[in-house]
Amino acid sequence: MGIDELHHRDTRRSARRYEESGSRGEATEGFDDSQGPWYKQDMASWLNPEEDALFFLEREMAGVFAVTESRLLDGMVRFKGILLVDPGKAVAELTKRLAPHGYYPLLRSEEDLTILRAMPSKRPFRSGPWLNILLLLATLVTTVFVGATNRGAHPLANPWSMVQGLPFAITLLLILGVHEFGHYFTARRYGITVTLPYFIPAPVGLGTFGAFIKMKSPVTDRRALFDVGIAGPLAGLCVALPAIVVGLHWSELILTGSAEHVGIALGTPLMFSLLQWLTLGPIPQGGDVLLHPVAFAGWIGLLVTALNLLPIGQLDGGHIAYALVGKHHRKVAIFALLALVGMGTLYWPGWLFWASLSLILGLKHPPPLNDVTPLDKRRRLVGFASLLLLLSVITPSPFNLSEL
Repeated sequence: MGIDELHHRDTRRSARRYEESGSRGEATEGFDDSQGPWYKQDMASWLNPEEDALFFLEREMAGVFAVTESRLLDGMVRFKGILLVDPGKAVAELTKRLAPHGYYPLLRSEEDLTILRAMPSKRPFRSGPWLNILLLLATLVTTVFVGATNRGAHPLANPWSMVQGLPFAITLLLILGVHEFGHYFTARRYGITVTLPYFIPAPVGLGTFGAFIKMKSPVTDRRALFDVGIAGPLAGLCVALPAIVVGLHWSELILTGSAEHVGIALGTPLMFSLLQWLTLGPIPQGGDVLLHPVAFAGWIGLLVTALNLLPIGQLDGGHIAYALVGKHHRKVAIFALLALVGMGTLYWPGWLFWASLSLILGLKHPPPLNDVTPLDKRRRLVGFASLLLLLSVITPSPFNLSEL
């Protein structure tokens, strides 16, 4: 007998029991004293008393999870029992039954099932893509401005000089955009509701604080969590790496003691050093490379990838870490946090800012709905390879002031 057949048989039996009680002259009022059978009422009108909620949810477990114990705590119900079907099928079936009523199943183990109440949206209407477009345009302006000033232009005195910032701005926004759309399309493939990317403009520094998307529905399992997490960094690198190669071809070789060798010196991650060696060959002693704006934007793409791959909280690396090690992800996050503090103390103080921000945002990661099914071997190998990728794109000291 299939899951649906068991479920509907129990539902019909329960409905028939309440109809028969009405035919015998007993009360046929609903759980909220409204007239009519309970199963014909809107769920919100009767799912208030604890015993009614437990009765409904236990009935919805039919054929999926055999309940032996239940508790109602702060809007969620925790069941103990025995899982009767495959974890993936169980979560899919319970989501289909409960999601229309605003509930989602969280399968912690084959003996532990939690039912979560979905939080109502704070925004009763859709704003459309206009906010995303406005933020993108604003970020384009700020990155063009920063790119132009880095080339020695004076946009406030000569607005036409802003065009000098276009190569930097377009390359950087393309890297960030492709990164976020990597997350976006992968999430959509798994049926996860996500927003379009939000770009964050900044009038100083790099011209932007990056971009992000928001997931508006739960992640189904560790496989989906892993794929969504890894998709962004890999997609972004598909643009950043060619940008570095092309930009290096357009860069200049200068002497370390020349007049051009001033300002900010960039750290060289292993990935960048490899591409530089393949593109330009060995740099002569006493020489240095003055990066073209396109190469500089590609270098920033490596830095952005490194920050996102940190296995902390809900960063991309945090998604990957949880998918790999589950509840032990917090230990990995603490180790990464200590590494940031160490690099911030010994090399670049900016890492202390990122460590503080990580603490503010939190080290924990919420579990997917199916927290039982582990990753397959191929994804585990890719996950551990992402750690090597992190080590190849991060540098202990990204920025240093060059000596005159």
